[in-house]
Amino acid sequence: MSPPLSATHRSIQRIVRGRPTSDGAGVRLSRVIGSPDLDHLDPFLLLDEFGSERGADYIAGFPDHPHRGFETVTYMLAGRMEHRDHMGNHGELDAGSVQWMTAGRGIIHSEMPRQSDGLMRGFQLWVNLPAKDKMCEPRYQDIPPDAIPEVRLDGGGLVRIIAGEHGGERGAVSAIVTDPTYLDVHLPAGKGHEFQLPGDHQGLVYAYEGKGHFGEPATAVEKGQLGVLGAGESLRVTADNDELRFLLIAARPLREPIVRYGPFVMNSREQILEAVRDYQSGRFG
Repeated sequence: MSPPLSATHRSIQRIVRGRPTSDGAGVRLSRVIGSPDLDHLDPFLLLDEFGSERGADYIAGFPDHPHRGFETVTYMLAGRMEHRDHMGNHGELDAGSVQWMTAGRGIIHSEMPRQSDGLMRGFQLWVNLPAKDKMCEPRYQDIPPDAIPEVRLDGGGLVRIIAGEHGGERGAVSAIVTDPTYLDVHLPAGKGHEFQLPGDHQGLVYAYEGKGHFGEPATAVEKGQLGVLGAGESLRVTADNDELRFLLIAARPLREPIVRYGPFVMNSREQILEAVRDYQSGRFG
């Protein structure tokens, strides 16, 4: 589902709503990419939103588990989680922070809550790696809130730049092979803005607060909905009657075979079997 090179203004091609599910040791979440409604959106393999004030919905967390062949991105809106992995990396994920982990040839990690009640909210995105990089050295980037550039918009509004570029500012995440854009955008009621994106990148918007109109022709996307973007270099967005908060995410599509088995994403069944053997025999990382 990669957009062709063509038009200047992007439009919404499809709207998908997340499905309730659970993952890890029973964390309740909404799965937006990686469900029967939207299996993947090259190079994006999964997008989950987790959010609850009930400790029982998240307290079991995500104990030790492996990954190979892709990257995981955890962005926290509220709450605290702790990352540990078998490479010796350790990080605290507070509200507003980001963890960008390149699993590469293999990493075993955990993400566990550091609270027993109160609001825990955020997102996890999986980004595929190209075949030539699937067995690269694992890497971990732990980015605190104050290291994420922010751009104030004329007339009100805010853009947090996790990856990519906006308003002359570069994002906090570095050296990612799919050249991603990952923006957290806040627009006051009735305000609009135009965003620039590489014309050949696959793009999406996900509204997590409020409702807005996106693209040309203007199409409504509301809280809990993902809009798949068509081709183009610019995206016009206007908030409706309340503040609009949404993620704007884009990256270079890979257009390669995808074979996935749980936490492993490779290009062939043989590579999946190899990943399982390597993990079972302790040869990860």
